[in-house]
Amino acid sequence: MAAHRARGGTPRAALAELLTGNRRFVSGQPIHGHDVTAAAASASGDQQPYAVLLGCIDSRVPLEAIFDQTFGSICVIRTAGHVLDRAVLGSIEYVVEVLGVSLVMVLGHERCGAVEATVESLRTGRRPGGALAHLVDRIAPAVVEVGVDDPQVQPLAIRRHVRRTVATLRADPTLTPPIDAARVAVTGALYTLSTGEVTLLDPR
Repeated sequence: MAAHRARGGTPRAALAELLTGNRRFVSGQPIHGHDVTAAAASASGDQQPYAVLLGCIDSRVPLEAIFDQTFGSICVIRTAGHVLDRAVLGSIEYVVEVLGVSLVMVLGHERCGAVEATVESLRTGRRPGGALAHLVDRIAPAVVEVGVDDPQVQPLAIRRHVRRTVATLRADPTLTPPIDAARVAVTGALYTLSTGEVTLLDPR
């Protein structure tokens, strides 16, 4: 893959790869299946997305691609381990209140590095430095609920963390009224890296 050529290279090489990809896109000659130049132009006016997705920053989980969505259809927010903070929550409130989306989806994925790092931190007692500690703190309750010594702690904690994030969103005072009025739904799902399949964790 062309994008992989920049891996491990210099910042200049990485930037050049991105700009080369954009030129392919603009010219209508993409090599990764995202031939949406006409859609980009048609969506250049007011946006009318129907959903907002909160997912992980994992490079193997490009949300527009795995849901086969084009420009203007969904809003995407990505943080490591789909961790919520005030900026993320405010962004979700904005797209619900102002843009009128009807669905909020929290998407976790198997083999999540943020959850793995949290499990390792809790097992060893070594707290990461910098802002990484914030991520661990936000994911840790899900790991603790499963049990750090559980043989399946990582896959179970990933699911638990998705459900906890969904519960937090459903309890948000700004989101609760449209949820109660059935104008908005908040749901959780899991992405399988090996198959590309998305499975709802809360089918209701």
